[in-house]
Amino acid sequence: MMQAQIQEYRRMLEAKAEELCSDRHCVDEIAIQRVADSMDEVVLANERELAMDVIHRNALALQHVLDALRRIRLGDYGRCMECSRQIAPRRLAAVPWAPLCLTCQDAADRNGTERLHQGALFSNAA
Repeated sequence: MMQAQIQEYRRMLEAKAEELCSDRHCVDEIAIQRVADSMDEVVLANERELAMDVIHRNALALQHVLDALRRIRLGDYGRCMECSRQIAPRRLAAVPWAPLCLTCQDAADRNGTERLHQGALFSNAA
């Protein structure tokens, strides 16, 4: 992969990371509120659950983005973490943080698992 392409992906990933970091509006929605009507409490509990799902999904996406930026720094970006083949440019254009080629991603999806190759997904958590 050409260095100019990698730098373009880096810029895209940094913009996505900034977007995910600035998306803090859901945190206010998980505050526990008490209301007199039990049906209103059920509605608020469901809204909290949805907000927590969004926060979790965004945190996971941010971790994928940060991991992709780490792979750029290490020179491993664009290679499948499972089979080491080049990830198709069309896939990277659609999902710049993709750690797997389409073949390996399909296999992971069929198995119902997300491959955590050598702990890379959580390498930036510490």
